[in-house]
Amino acid sequence: MCGIVGAVSARNIVPVLVEGLKRLEYRGYDSCGVAVHQNGGPRRTRSTSRVAELDAQIQADDVQGGTGIAHTRWATHGAPAVHNAHPHFSGDRIALVHNGIIENHDELRAELRAKGYVFESQTDTEVIAHLVHQLYDGDLFDAVQRATLRLKGAYAIAVFCRDEPHRVIGAREGSPMVLGLGTGERAGDSFLASDAMALAGVTDQIVYLEEGDVVDLQLGKQWITHRQADGRFERVQREVRTVHAHTGAAELGPYRHYMQKEIFEQPRAISDTLEGVEGISAELFGDGAHRVFKDIDRVLILACGTSYYAGSTAKYWLESLAKVPCSVEIASEYRYRDSVPDPRTLVVTISQSGETADTIAALKHARSLGMPHTLTVCNVGTSAMVRECALHFLTRAGVEIGVASTKAFTTQLVGLFLLTLALARTKGRLGDAEEAEHIKALRHLPAAVQAVLALEPQIISWAEDFAKKENALFLGRGLHYPVALEGALKLKEISYIHAEAYPAGELKHGPLALVTSAMPVVTIAPNDALLEKLKSNMQEVRARGGELFVFADSDTRIENEPGVRVIRMPEHYGALSPILHTVPLQLLAYHTACARGTDVDKPRNLAKSVTVE
Repeated sequence: MCGIVGAVSARNIVPVLVEGLKRLEYRGYDSCGVAVHQNGGPRRTRSTSRVAELDAQIQADDVQGGTGIAHTRWATHGAPAVHNAHPHFSGDRIALVHNGIIENHDELRAELRAKGYVFESQTDTEVIAHLVHQLYDGDLFDAVQRATLRLKGAYAIAVFCRDEPHRVIGAREGSPMVLGLGTGERAGDSFLASDAMALAGVTDQIVYLEEGDVVDLQLGKQWITHRQADGRFERVQREVRTVHAHTGAAELGPYRHYMQKEIFEQPRAISDTLEGVEGISAELFGDGAHRVFKDIDRVLILACGTSYYAGSTAKYWLESLAKVPCSVEIASEYRYRDSVPDPRTLVVTISQSGETADTIAALKHARSLGMPHTLTVCNVGTSAMVRECALHFLTRAGVEIGVASTKAFTTQLVGLFLLTLALARTKGRLGDAEEAEHIKALRHLPAAVQAVLALEPQIISWAEDFAKKENALFLGRGLHYPVALEGALKLKEISYIHAEAYPAGELKHGPLALVTSAMPVVTIAPNDALLEKLKSNMQEVRARGGELFVFADSDTRIENEPGVRVIRMPEHYGALSPILHTVPLQLLAYHTACARGTDVDKPRNLAKSVTVE
């Protein structure tokens, strides 16, 4: 989603702003821009191209200054066009950038138009800029505080004013924002960003702003106020944390795309996630987890997108191994329907970034219904999700740049499998011998994934055929149905081929009508209890002239023949089989997208971190 960088410095800050935008490109965007205080007022450069092109334009226009704000935009209100790109101005006085969605923008727009303000864009952001301008009376900090009292929705904003050249004001409600404190030769500088990664290499001293905070950045000083229930703002202190952003993880190295790099990083990511796991203990999830696990009777998983499919896989594990009832909800739907709360439920959220707006809102809704036991499986230890949940398990996937999640997904599955075992152990449903077998399988998992990656040449040959198609079906049964869903999602996301996934037994209940020789059918065929049923479903496809592409365990006795193409998996992996079968589906999507020439790492219309509803 959109990214923000802002700074106040005694030197030209534009290179820092541009580098920050480059570090935020992984979020996804369709326009970008920079504004600085230059020659007595705000000056900006905006583009609907990549940040590299923006940088060239900035240098050509000689844009420089010590006070500035920058933004990458993912279009919500208004098309991806220069006039809708941030920063937005109000006259020649106010410059502002914004992440989030203002729900009452129509009401405010009408009010401001009646006062003579002219709108040049279709964005809700321009409404904020004009509102701050209208409220400005010589003190930008006061104007922003008063403006936030009028805003409904989610926002993180950064704004500066022509009349106060060494000052940037930030505010947040529902969208993440951090304050960075300059150190060393930058000791007098202050920074704002939507993500600490944007400030990697600039400062490691980070303050995570809370919802309702407004922050004032000036040369050599900063202060924060927090909005109280009665609308007053009181000065507060926030903890300064040392955050070491992984700058090296953003280097592409020998790979063609970040997605390819991240697919091949999965053995290491899984190994890192398992580091220190010698046995199964509730305390893997935090102090007090054993008591919580004893007290709960069921699990509610809240997640979106790929993380939702990870939760759907975990449901099978939790109910079969831990014997704990589990429901999985799409976070964006859960908070808007009537549900039946149970205080003895463990509410589990899953998020790569830990800033997913829908999931955070669903978590808060679950708590408001009287379910206090919360746990998150997340890849970012400093994220809002980790701070909101009482318990957590941190995956160690490292920074994931590609919009289509790969290593974050497989490490989530590892974390959820450990949660299953910990619940089973706590409730007396996992014996020592079973625990030892599961630990052994987990330890071997990185090597098993590495063996699957060796199938890449065979998958490339399939991808050349897939690239000519416009539709595909994915089939799985039982534990592997969510993996089929994830495989279809990956193909859709980056190749733009329409793909759907079904439980294989549902074929005859409708989807079989779609099957022709032009419709490839990808089938996940592990050697499990449902294999013979799956073979029958495959025959239904063959009888209608469909072409099967089968990822089969070596001992399934499924052979290559006309209309059936088989890639054999190195080994059957029992309960952990979904993790292994995920990897070839990632490779198939990746190489199909390459063959079609799409922008693999930054697919159209998609964002990495979805920080608005």
